[in-house]
Amino acid sequence: MDQAHTSYTGISIQVSLSGYSFKVCTGEEEGPRSAWIGAERLFTTPEFQRRYRNVEVSLLTPKVALVPESFYNPGRARIALEEVAALEEGDFVESVNLPSLASVLVFSNTLGESLSKVIAQTVLPSTGVPVRVLPEMYYLLRQLETLPEYNKIVASWRDGWLHLVIAQGKSLLLANVFEAPDFTTAQYFLFLGMRRLQLNPEVSTVCFRTPLDPEAEMSLYRYFKGVVQL
Repeated sequence: MDQAHTSYTGISIQVSLSGYSFKVCTGEEEGPRSAWIGAERLFTTPEFQRRYRNVEVSLLTPKVALVPESFYNPGRARIALEEVAALEEGDFVESVNLPSLASVLVFSNTLGESLSKVIAQTVLPSTGVPVRVLPEMYYLLRQLETLPEYNKIVASWRDGWLHLVIAQGKSLLLANVFEAPDFTTAQYFLFLGMRRLQLNPEVSTVCFRTPLDPEAEMSLYRYFKGVVQL
């Protein structure tokens, strides 16, 4: 690893059909998340020319299902996913454990895109071994452990899909993906989830992992106590 780059400890990259966004961590500090960038700039992004101690690559796939460990059967993983997501015959189904939630996340990264695979092969950790591309939902659920507030709302929105996780304390209340072609629709599902769970947005902070434009951020501030871009 180049000694000039040893201060760069980690990078978190989100990928969708329309491009990618990233955030670099330097020592104890995390930089701001980038705006959404088109795939054509992949090989000119300077942050992708370094190696990092930790690399995370997430794909915003709507094909996810959270299954309690006690009900999870590897041989029926595809069936479990088909109950909540539309799969094509050739879709490859994978799973990843979430011990903190005593659950298994079943997912498919088969979206007809290759950008996430290229990024994982390009942006390498210091070991030189490409990291596994995991669904955005995995990182939303993992983010819950870092949030100090009692009401925990974490979301990502891009390319017509809202990925939403809501918890109270250590209790997970909702983890789902909603079809939302515009941000107004995304807000509708966000508020619908809050209302059905009887949570008051005026005393809650909503956290977004995907970048928000100023208009979307101000719209959320009208209803929530706080808006955080992770």
